[in-house]
Amino acid sequence: MRKMLISMLSLFSCLLYSVDKPNIIIFLVDDMGMMDTSVPFITDKDGTPQVQELNEYFRTPAMEKLASQGIRFNQFCAQSVCSPSRASIISGQNATRHRTTTWINPSGNNKGQFGPEGWNWTGIEAGSPVLPKVFGDAGYTTIHIGKAHFGNKQAPANDPLKIGFQHNVGGACWGRPKSYYSEDHFGNHPKYKKGKKPVTHNVPHLEKYYDSGTFLTEALTLETLPLIEKSVSAKKPFFLHLSHYALHGPFNSDPRYAKNYANSGKSKNGQAFATLVEGMDKSLGDVMTKLDQLGVAEDTLIIFLGDNGSDAPLGKTHDTVCAAPLKGKKGTHYEGGMRIPFIAAWAKVNPENKFQKALPIAQNSIQTQMATIMDIYPTVLELANIAKPQGHVVDGKSLKKLMSGQKDNSHPKTFLMHFPHQHRSSYYTTYRNQDWKIIYHYNPKSGQPEIELYHLKDDPYETNNLAQKNPEKAGALIKAMNAQLKAEGALFPTDKNGKELKPIL
Repeated sequence: MRKMLISMLSLFSCLLYSVDKPNIIIFLVDDMGMMDTSVPFITDKDGTPQVQELNEYFRTPAMEKLASQGIRFNQFCAQSVCSPSRASIISGQNATRHRTTTWINPSGNNKGQFGPEGWNWTGIEAGSPVLPKVFGDAGYTTIHIGKAHFGNKQAPANDPLKIGFQHNVGGACWGRPKSYYSEDHFGNHPKYKKGKKPVTHNVPHLEKYYDSGTFLTEALTLETLPLIEKSVSAKKPFFLHLSHYALHGPFNSDPRYAKNYANSGKSKNGQAFATLVEGMDKSLGDVMTKLDQLGVAEDTLIIFLGDNGSDAPLGKTHDTVCAAPLKGKKGTHYEGGMRIPFIAAWAKVNPENKFQKALPIAQNSIQTQMATIMDIYPTVLELANIAKPQGHVVDGKSLKKLMSGQKDNSHPKTFLMHFPHQHRSSYYTTYRNQDWKIIYHYNPKSGQPEIELYHLKDDPYETNNLAQKNPEKAGALIKAMNAQLKAEGALFPTDKNGKELKPIL
């Protein structure tokens, strides 16, 4: 009887709901790397997916379903830390252009000892033509849920409502939560108050879940579903930026899934991380179920992605395990820090749907051509038939043809990641041109630059540095890299005397 009632309500909603623009969901997962899922993204040279050891550890059935309905990219590139990627997603610009080139410390300028003073740590400016504003101006309901981290504590972007979102639950200047537990009030518990110092990393707007046993990921999902339903009831399309704090530390274990990993042989943190993954996946499944119940799944595009490489605490060394077989992790210049999981799919497939005719997506397919986070902006605007804001420079290109499963010879084959700051990898620029990748280390302390050169098709795990063997290719790539750095207005690190350092051939 209950299933029949749900089916009748879904049919009734479908009959009532009719809009001329599709719904867009960006489902963004913090610190999710290529291996943090049961869905295989790594392929052999022929593009056939290869299940890796870590894929067998995680449980992500909703991701598996989404991937079966759509296309996943195995060379989707992002910045190696969060704030630059998040700004690029909603602006369509590379980090060199919007100048948020490292993660934003809410309280101070964390440029690094030799970093550029004028990098953009205040974040997105109010009134900027970012996706929430552009969609809002076009009549959409714009919803932000979860981690924002768009600007520092004093900046307008501290509050997603000031950059175009009409609804905000959980978003502030923090890049991680203090706690995922309702018993800790998600960081707002009085026990965290120490003297006159303000509490930090406390997730706002979730008071009704305090002491309820509701895990943070679940609370954010429970807040999402009514806002979707409200927009559908108002016959308005929605743009949902569902940005989970998971999988970022602290690695609090989600008690709903702890037993699934108790005998895994992984460390306590490794088991907790897996529960964060499974809880995130349940959120995706719950959203897809809600869309179907409301009769709008066919009209809703879901773009699922991480914001940078993995930070999974899965082994004793941590550094070498979390992205294996890729090299590196979050915050590094290697592929394990720069490549992220990306899936695009309609929430329910119907090739006769008018929106799906406008953007046909290959099912259960892997796209091996490189693409980047900047490409999301022009893709979703094209789908919604919204013109690019006048005067706004967009570095990304539409993914329409690539999403159909075809190759797109007109799509850029390059990706530039510029990081003039201090982190796990410090003061470097990476530049990819198809299968070639160069890494330029500025080394401000010594003043002696270093170069790494890899051919990723032959050496996908970056084990053979070809810089000494192929100086001509290295020089050509540095020249092209310099041209893009200049065109995008890059800021550079300085040496110990304060002199700006730029790449030299």
